This record gives sequence, structure tokens and C-alpha cells, in this order.
Amino acid sequence: MNEPSNLGRITYTYKYGLNILVIAIFVAMSLLPLFETIARIFGILSIPASQVLVQHFTLWIGFLGAVLAARQNKLLALSQKQLFTRDKNFHFGRWIAKAFTFAVLIALAWASWKLVLVEMKYPIDIAPKIPRWVAQIIMPVGFIFISIYVYLNSYSKHRYRFTLIIITLILSIPMFTDMLYDMVPIVPLGLFIIFISLIFGAPIFIGLGGLAIILFWADFTPLSAIPAEAYRIVVSPTLPTIPLFTLAGFLLAESKASERLMAIFKELFGWIPGGTPIVIILLCGFFTALTGGSGVTILALGGLLFPMLIKEGYSHSFSLGLLTVSGSIGLLFPPSLPAIIYGVTAGVSVKNVFIAGLIPGSILILLISGWALFQGKMNKVILNKFVLQKAVEVSGYGKWELFLPILILFGVFGGFTTLVETAAITVVYVFMIEVFIYEDIKLKKIPKIIIDCTALIGGVLIILGVAMGLTSYLVDAQIPTMLLAWVKTNITSKYIFLLLLNCFLLMVGCLMDIFSAIIVIVPLISPLGEYFGIEPVHLAIIFIANLELGFLTPPVGMNLFLSAYRFNVPMSKIYISVLPFFIIKLIAVVLITYIPILTLGIF
Repeated sequence: MNEPSNLGRITYTYKYGLNILVIAIFVAMSLLPLFETIARIFGILSIPASQVLVQHFTLWIGFLGAVLAARQNKLLALSQKQLFTRDKNFHFGRWIAKAFTFAVLIALAWASWKLVLVEMKYPIDIAPKIPRWVAQIIMPVGFIFISIYVYLNSYSKHRYRFTLIIITLILSIPMFTDMLYDMVPIVPLGLFIIFISLIFGAPIFIGLGGLAIILFWADFTPLSAIPAEAYRIVVSPTLPTIPLFTLAGFLLAESKASERLMAIFKELFGWIPGGTPIVIILLCGFFTALTGGSGVTILALGGLLFPMLIKEGYSHSFSLGLLTVSGSIGLLFPPSLPAIIYGVTAGVSVKNVFIAGLIPGSILILLISGWALFQGKMNKVILNKFVLQKAVEVSGYGKWELFLPILILFGVFGGFTTLVETAAITVVYVFMIEVFIYEDIKLKKIPKIIIDCTALIGGVLIILGVAMGLTSYLVDAQIPTMLLAWVKTNITSKYIFLLLLNCFLLMVGCLMDIFSAIIVIVPLISPLGEYFGIEPVHLAIIFIANLELGFLTPPVGMNLFLSAYRFNVPMSKIYISVLPFFIIKLIAVVLITYIPILTLGIF
């Protein structure tokens, strides 16, 4: 009788401890850069190695977040059907996906442990008396915990579960793998298994990590190279901005900030035919830029905004299309997370990418706003009468949130704080205004917000990590060099190259999430862009704009699925509603691609 209660107590302690650890790390990540900024301004003693510690906190947040995402069954996947549920019956396709996922996780855990052992043998301190392996230990631990969740949530029957262990043990036997290597073409077989696994719901990072494992193994390269590359990208100096800005976005989404901003913009623009859609575009763009995820914007704001559009007289089709497309608007504006990741991956100044995206992003908003204005006139929507006094009054209610974009832009472009410090200040600022000034969020809700935010971040960062391992193989195999040689031989026109690049990126955006696409594809196209004389920041904006369009591209455009889920409508209706906006964004992409001054003119 005591065993279940003891097990329950252990489980509760583990979950509670994990949550406390995540919250503590996030608090440290937010406060350390803030203290560093204050110390620099007032000339007082700063905390030793604070920047390096924050970078390694990002590593811990990434892997702990991935564990949380696995616990919540929210690891990012191409399929909307959850894979890690306790199936009662055996299904061969789902079994392949579950077995492959479990085997890849064990392989990544073992490879990470081998890396830690090397670091233990040759220790390097990242801070006084803190060796690097202490930070890296979270990698094998994280993979093991995810594999436990995968195993426990695979099947309700023990005999089906046990097959996951059996197949993993068989694949770990060198004699068997050597025989397999001699008998079958490993890489084509691996690609087929990965394809099947992704179709049936295996997480995206498993597909990327599995491919990296297969390629490294076939090339007789130690698998520890994968976690080594994952470590390198996750602890890069700029990457802590991702969890920090995302947390700020989550805090705003949980507050009534969207309602206040909506009221302000409506008073300012509601007198224009199409004013409300324009307001929605601006609002969604703001939230998407902060969170880096179109899904957060659609899911958090869709319920508020859709009835508003219908009430004012806009058609269901236009309203669905607008909210679906608005979820990806904002990725060209600071503090866009894809822009940050692109800068880190390509070695381009993140600040310059932000600057380069201002005019193209504004053009995109203007084009969509023009269509909204036309729809407003066609549907003869109800217009608000502009009253200056009321506009000033409403603006006063949301003055603290209105100041936020100014704070971010000043921090990013003012030169007084680093990007990470700006992100930390943003988190603290949003926390103070939403908890203590507006009192929209109770302190007791903060832990849940942090946990939910961490789960999303973990799903993204673990993709970046394993994708970097795959990228490392591609670079070592000289794939970029071979691709460049082929392009030199077959393509002579810069404009033909740009056309082919647009088509290629559209396909990539349709089939891959934006974060893994950046990590994997950027090293391939950067040398090509340099060969044709395309400015690196211009290439960055072309890349992000195309992938932004990919969110709306069938069959697997992420926004299409999210919108269908959020508004409970068939995918066919979503396709029809999105088509005009797709054409508009396609026009914007063409303009961005072939008129470089739109990107470079502000420099």
C-alpha cells in the first residue's frame, strides 16, 4: 500500500523540483544582465563571468524546456496527431515513429555523455570554480528524461513498450550494425524511416538528429560531434535573447495588454475603412516579433479578434485569412527571433538584420493594409468616429505598453545596452507593469507562465541544437563547396539564381519549421549569395521573408494547421481564405528580392 504513495511522492517531488529549477534559472537570466547594465552605468563592480553564465543558463533552459515539452507532449512535430500517447493497439507506422524516436534519444544521450567525459578529462572553467562539464551535464540528462517520457507514454501494454528497448539494444550492438552496414544502403533506408517517423508524429528534432546520427555513423565520425555542435550554438552570446524576449511576450499575452492596445489602435485607426484589420495587423505583428512564434499569436489572440471582425461586418473568409496571415507578420521587425538566429548562424550582425528588415516589413504591412482597406469599403463596415479626447484618454490607459517598443528599439539601436541586456530589461519591465501597475497577472500565475514559456523555448532550442549537428556534417562533407561549384557551372545570372532561391526557400518554408530551416539551409546558401554579390543582410531578409511566406503554403504551412485548429474549420476553407493574402505576401517577397534598396537603403 505504501509503494504507490511513495512513487507518487517521488513523482511530485521531481515535477516540483524541475519547476523550481526552471523558474530560478529564468530569474537569474533576467536579473544578471540587468545588474550588469546597472554596474556599467554606475561604475560599480560587476558579477564575474555573468555573460558566460547567462549563455550557459540558456543551455539549461533549452534542455529543461525540452523535458517539459515532452512531459506536456508539446514537442514540435509536423503531424498534429500526438505520437506519445499510450496506444492500446499496435500500429506499425506509429511503432516505427516511437521506436525510432526512442533509439535516437538514447544515441544522443550516449553521445552527449561521451562529450561530458572528455570535458571531465580536460576541464575548462566557464566561471570561477565552475568547469564547463557542469553545464554540459544537462545534455545527456535531458535526453534521458525525454526518452523516459517517450517510453512511458508509448503504449499501455508493457510488451509493446518493451519492444522499444529491444530494438534500441539491437541497434547498439556493433556486430549487428556492421553487418547491417554491409547488407543494406544505410542512408536511403535511414531517410525512409525518418520520413515515416515524421509522418506519424515524431518530433522535428528527432528527424534532424536521426539524420545527423545516420550520416555521422556512415562516415565513421564520432557521434559526440552532434552534442558538441549543439552546445556551441546554444551557448552563443546572442541566443539568450530568445528565451528572454519570448518570456516577455508570454507575460504580455497573459495580461490584458492586447485589449488595451486594441482599444488604443481602434480609436486611432477605427475611422478608416479597414481600420480594425489594420489594428489587428499591427497588434499581431507586435506579439509575433516578441514571441517569435506565429502559433502563440494565433492561439492567444484569435478568440478575441475573430468575433470583433465578424461583428463589424467582415466576411468569415477575410477574417480567417487575416488572422492566419497576421500570425507571421512581425518576423522582420525587432526583436524577431528568426532574425537573431539567422545572424548567429550566418555570422551577420543581428543589429544590421533588424535595420534591414524595417522597410521590407513596413511594405508588407502596407500591402496587406491596402487589401484590408479595400475589403472595408466592399463590406461597408461600421466606422468609428475619431474623437481626439477619447483617443488621448484611451492611450493614457495603455501608456506603459506603448512605451515598450520604444524601449526595445532604443536598447537595440541606441548602443547603450547589448541585445541580451535589452531583452532582460524588457522582461523586468513587462513583469513590473503587468504585475504591479496594471495588476493583470497575479504573482501566483507567474510560475505557470514561466513553465509554459520554457516548454515552447525548449522545443525550439533543441531543434536548433541537433540541426547544428546536421549542419556540421554538411559543412565537413563540403556540400556547400560542391553546391557552389554546381551553381558556377550551371547558373550565370544573378536574377535567375534569385528566382531559383525563392522557389527553393518556398519549398523549405512549406516543409520545415523556420528555426531548423535557418540552421540547416543558411550555411548552404551563404556562399552562393556571396558568389553572386548579394549583400549578407539582403540575403537574410530574402530568407526570412520567404520562410514567412512558407507559413501559409500548403500542404504543411504551420499557420494553416494552427488556424484550422484554433477556429475549428476545415483546411479547405483555410486554404481559400488565405489565398489573397498569399498572393500579396508573394508580391512583397518579389519586391524584397529584386529591389535591394528596400533592404539596404536605410544604411
